[in-house]
Amino acid sequence: MIYLMFLKITRRIKSTIMIYMDSFSDLFKKENMGQVILCILFIIYLIMGYKMPDSVAGLLDTVFGKIIVVVIALVLFSFTNPILGVLGFLVAFELIRRSSMTTGTYALDHYVPTEVKKETELNAMNQFPYTLEQEVVKKMAPIRETGDAGSDATFSPILDDTYDAAPINYAGVI
Repeated sequence: MIYLMFLKITRRIKSTIMIYMDSFSDLFKKENMGQVILCILFIIYLIMGYKMPDSVAGLLDTVFGKIIVVVIALVLFSFTNPILGVLGFLVAFELIRRSSMTTGTYALDHYVPTEVKKETELNAMNQFPYTLEQEVVKKMAPIRETGDAGSDATFSPILDDTYDAAPINYAGVI
């Protein structure tokens, strides 16, 4: 019984390998020479790590540019050899990643803290203990409010010498 299960599994693996080998051998047919060249270019782009030009990076590092790159990768995957399709997805990912590195949005997303993170850090730093001064102020008697502030005054203000200065409500020439 275990032997039969082993045979089934090995047959499935062989058939899967044959399917992939068929797609690999189909890639090298004469009518698919353009796909072979595109595979070679994709592999060179992935291995060499060329820097993305600023003008291209500016176009690709937008929502519209990313959508176009993903759509092209999906079309490439659905209408060409599966090997070229997988390479197309890898190249699309690298295009988007390298364009965000060139324009700086990668650094903004990963290294600049968000407002929520800054607020939590500041709140953690601003936790002060309850002080004696706050306790004394809280225990003090409340200040009475009276309707007329000047009627209960037990003192009269004394004006110091003004040295011939004009009064506050003076409207003449100074």
